Amino acid sequence: MQRSFRNIYRLGLKELNSLRRDPVLVFLIFFTFTFAIYIIATNVQTELRNASIAVVDEDRSELSRQIRAAFLQPYFKTPVLLGLDEVDRAMDSSRYAFVLDIPPNFQADVVKGRQPALQLNVDATAMTLAGNGAAYIQAIINRQLGEFYSRSDRPPLQAVTLSMRTKFNPNLDSSWFMAIMQIVSNITMLSLILSGAAVIRERERGTIEHLLVMPVTPGEIMLAKIWANSLAIILAVTLSLYLVVQMILSVRINGSIALFILGTALFLYAMTALGIVLSTFAKSMPQFALLAIPFFVVMNMLSGGTSPLEGMPRFLQVLMQAAPSTHFTSFAQAVLFRGAGVGIVWPQMAMMLLIGSVLFTMALLRFRTTMSSAH
Repeated sequence: MQRSFRNIYRLGLKELNSLRRDPVLVFLIFFTFTFAIYIIATNVQTELRNASIAVVDEDRSELSRQIRAAFLQPYFKTPVLLGLDEVDRAMDSSRYAFVLDIPPNFQADVVKGRQPALQLNVDATAMTLAGNGAAYIQAIINRQLGEFYSRSDRPPLQAVTLSMRTKFNPNLDSSWFMAIMQIVSNITMLSLILSGAAVIRERERGTIEHLLVMPVTPGEIMLAKIWANSLAIILAVTLSLYLVVQMILSVRINGSIALFILGTALFLYAMTALGIVLSTFAKSMPQFALLAIPFFVVMNMLSGGTSPLEGMPRFLQVLMQAAPSTHFTSFAQAVLFRGAGVGIVWPQMAMMLLIGSVLFTMALLRFRTTMSSAH
């Protein structure tokens, strides 16, 4: 047993030295957990910002001018007045995301207690902007109508007052969410790439034959590759959380980073094993990339980080329970966003360990077959 641990340790050091001498992979790790996270977190916005809006004011009344003036920055750009005959051309050319049409006699109908209709044209090619913007515009119009009715700055009294309290991300800043979810996505991607590249590199350089004549077992070789590549990713993730996420982006992490790193290690155990499985089916890095990309895209899009898992079809929710990324995404959000402890996230950790053990067994069988055919 002691000899086996010594072999795993020394083979792992060999993997780290091999990774250190590969400038492309080293740069990929550095870029992925620094600039890539910062750029995406600061530039990909889910909330409404500087939306272009135009108004067709057929009423030209005090109320219509009041509504136009209510669309303020930073949510909207300064509203542009359009003629009714310009709407279709402006929308087709994507000049405006929203065009609001205020009909003639709008204020007069409001004063008489009628219910005039406003038309809001929305360019829904950007779905998030369209949905959020339409809700903002509706709320702004309702507020202006309330102020007009009361002739004061206060809206009319309502039967129910809704008080909203936002936890975990009180300012609803999308950069907080994007930074954490990008780290999760990058861990998924790099764990596949590094583990697969470690096996492909042995085959392309011819060093796999050297391993065959050494007194080591396929299991020891696999474990060495898993711990070495996992260690490299864990170090990068830890530095990224402290330096990029907390210091540069000023994202508040509510939970334990140590617990998150422990869960990350379990996730890497599963993902590096999957990377080794895929690498045994490929003879070169281009082939491995063609195999790995579909796995990464599916796990990244359907794990619950991009869209809620509850909104997917039931059969897909059940199917994605077999993917370690689903449990890791839930684990990461619970720990880093909501400050959950081991007592809450242990089911996700247990599932990652179970799935990782299954994938490790598959990888070991495939790796033994690959080494036997090479011999």
